[in-house]
Amino acid sequence: MNKKTGLGEFLRMRRSQLQPADVGLRDFGERRRVPGLRRDELAQLAGVGLSYYTRLEQGLSLNASPEVLDALARALGLDEVERTHLHDLARASRRTGTRRRPAPERAGDTTRQLLAAFGDAPAVVLGRRSDVLAWNRMGHTLFAGHLDPHIPDQPDQRPNTAWLVFLDAHTRDLYAEDWPKKARDVVGKLRLAAGQHPDDPRLAALIGELTMKSPEFAGMWSEHRVRRWDLATYRMHHPVVGRMQLNLQTLNVPQVDGQRIVVATAEAGTGSAAALSLLARAGIASAVRPVRQAGRTEAAGSPRYGVTGVSLMS
Repeated sequence: MNKKTGLGEFLRMRRSQLQPADVGLRDFGERRRVPGLRRDELAQLAGVGLSYYTRLEQGLSLNASPEVLDALARALGLDEVERTHLHDLARASRRTGTRRRPAPERAGDTTRQLLAAFGDAPAVVLGRRSDVLAWNRMGHTLFAGHLDPHIPDQPDQRPNTAWLVFLDAHTRDLYAEDWPKKARDVVGKLRLAAGQHPDDPRLAALIGELTMKSPEFAGMWSEHRVRRWDLATYRMHHPVVGRMQLNLQTLNVPQVDGQRIVVATAEAGTGSAAALSLLARAGIASAVRPVRQAGRTEAAGSPRYGVTGVSLMS
């Protein structure tokens, strides 16, 4: 992740995704040399000088004010999540020197108590990189029964949901026909994390590995789309209980930056609810597949990521 060019890359990509008609400009049918809006058109819409805007895109000007960034966000039609991401990228580009690496993550005792309190509702705790920090019995059974249930307790082997969605066959099969939706949600969340934590070497290593190993990830990553969701619905296909439609709800962990709990539920009285109950009663954590730990390539100079996990959250 290049902090100096991140802002410019985001502006350039989002500009290319807009057509003149999208922002109320007349299109006279002339052949355009670039996809989307031209730099001068966006600069005019935002009320900034063309030369200044050009320097922003080229990473030559790192001092954009909040007012200028808000003007660019309005001109690009960004939503609130995208606008916040734009400001995160601008702050990252202004940082100088080497910042202290983020502290190792762990799920606190009160968070684990809450996790246990969900009972038969599948739940997992995710960190800032979407690593699985903890899960309850049903969280493991539903999303990662083919893996060691104790793996989240090993910091260098923890499951990472982005890795799983793109590179783990079990997880891909689990999302059935909604895999493309899930994949884009995962990439959007990872984009947000990259803007918020530009100095995290393990996050950079994860993104690099996914870009090299998954053309689908590389394509989605290049779009610079960001997403944050509190509720999402996915059609899933579990190898033991079959098809389900589950609602995944996100709860932020109080006073812990970047940690969240994702809980899976089904509408009462439906076949999906019956399937979840059957899964809970069966106690099949070891019956989905033999427990395994799949190794991952260790990025140079960074801790080894484990390939394991949960398949649900972004």
